[in-house]
Amino acid sequence: MIELVCPHCFAINRVPETRFTEQPKCGKCGNLLLPGTPLELDGAHFDRYIGRNQLPVVVDFWASWCGPCKMMAPAFKQAAHELSGKISFAKVDTEAEQSLGARYAVRSIPTMIVFKNGQEHTRTSGALDVNGIKRWLSGAI
Repeated sequence: MIELVCPHCFAINRVPETRFTEQPKCGKCGNLLLPGTPLELDGAHFDRYIGRNQLPVVVDFWASWCGPCKMMAPAFKQAAHELSGKISFAKVDTEAEQSLGARYAVRSIPTMIVFKNGQEHTRTSGALDVNGIKRWLSGAI
């Protein structure tokens, strides 16, 4: 059994890995636990989502004024779809959530950080295409 945090209501769900391909739903709100799209995270839900998810979570720290961030967004979304069930994807707007950017010493954007069991595992900065993201993640997880 793997603990997954619902990306909608943030309830904790225990799901057998064998059910990941069946699009498991949250026992509390009924929404998909593995939607295949990046979750917009804020400071209120960051620690619970990162800390309690037993799947690795890759977080894209970005800003609306950042050209490379905008260029990478479709690739990040596509990677989330292609790797659904293996890794969760989330985004943090560093303008709206400055404390999270500071907490993880994000100095340049876009920066992607992989978290495992609530702890930072690895990071990379700079825009990547979908193949670059998948290649980086294959070595990171």
